Amino acid sequence: MSGQSTAARRAAVLGSPVRHSLSPVLHNAAFRALGLDWTYGRVECDEAGVPALVRGLDASWAGLSVTMPGKRAALAVASSATPRALLVGAANTLVPVDGGWRADCTDVDGVLGALRAVCGFTSGSRAVLLGAGGTATAALVALASVGVAEVSLVVRSPERAGEARACAERAGVALAVSAWDSTDFAALAEASDVLVSTVPPAATEPVATALAGAPCVLDVIYHPWPTPLADAVQRRGRMPATGLDMLLHQAFGQCEQFTGRPAPRAEMRDALRAATDHVLPLPLGG
Repeated sequence: MSGQSTAARRAAVLGSPVRHSLSPVLHNAAFRALGLDWTYGRVECDEAGVPALVRGLDASWAGLSVTMPGKRAALAVASSATPRALLVGAANTLVPVDGGWRADCTDVDGVLGALRAVCGFTSGSRAVLLGAGGTATAALVALASVGVAEVSLVVRSPERAGEARACAERAGVALAVSAWDSTDFAALAEASDVLVSTVPPAATEPVATALAGAPCVLDVIYHPWPTPLADAVQRRGRMPATGLDMLLHQAFGQCEQFTGRPAPRAEMRDALRAATDHVLPLPLGG
């Protein structure tokens, strides 16, 4: 099997729930721009169902995007994996290869692409990370890849940060974990080069002004817009990167792996902006 054929093929996003996924907007726009008679849809699939579903697909499939809760299962079902997927411990991309499927994690591209395009962030030494879920591990690997060596992780329950600790160790990042209720957010933000929030808006609302002191902010939440954190950053005259920016930038790498061609970035961006009522500019960067 190969992800580079131009014959009519299929791709889809797997997840649960998946009905509101914007991935079809991005990838179908890419296929049209590339002149490919391909289709991209949504498949409702929980974590337990990933192995059987993937193993049952035929040669018409060019690739899969995988969202929660199936990212760890996607890595486990793959016959090979990229180094960054192994570092993250999860995969959001599966591409058919001879004898099976290759797993990758373009969420790393999503984090870096959003930070670069919106904030101009290229490298740094210290970061703040709020929350320890699946997005947090991708953010850790992304930050480590551009030289960030120290990350302050703030969570409600430090004892639940085991996966983030393991990921940081694999990525060579010094991780300092602190409890939310005892953290000086203003001092932490001001001493950082970048701040990434993966927690709900209600959590950041009481400390949004303090968090906005970070020179570059990524809030992975984008609906409803603006979040309290985004609003606080904008009041300082800056624009935060968002989860919608992440979604766009992670899709570029997926498109290229599915099709074997450069992603039509402008067309994908324009389609996503139209589908979200132009709520965010979604810059492509340099």
